[in-house]
Amino acid sequence: QVQVVESGGGLVQAGGSLRLSCATSASGMSFSVDDMGWYRKDPGKERELVAGISREGSTNYADSVKGRFTISRDNAKNSVYLQMNSLKPEDTAVYYCNALIRVYYPGSSRLYYWGQGTQVTVSS
Repeated sequence: QVQVVESGGGLVQAGGSLRLSCATSASGMSFSVDDMGWYRKDPGKERELVAGISREGSTNYADSVKGRFTISRDNAKNSVYLQMNSLKPEDTAVYYCNALIRVYYPGSSRLYYWGQGTQVTVSS
């Protein structure tokens, strides 16, 4: 059973900071995690990519968060993080972790998995 679990959301005032964490696990399986990313969705809007990171550490960011958000990962822990600084009310959304997981045993697969999301609310 592959699991992707986010944590760290909450309510913060504009200008504040939050750190999101996402841990992946696959009970009873041999696996590794390739690309990982954070997406967000606000009601009435489409889900958008916030930041992505490859296994080697290459990163990309949405223009709206460049200079404010930093994505990082710990391959030993199969985890990814999103440090969000200088938060704005328009950053309010449900944030989702996405992970490209490669299973070696049992079976063989390389699939994207999503977490259930964590709410981030920025008050003005």
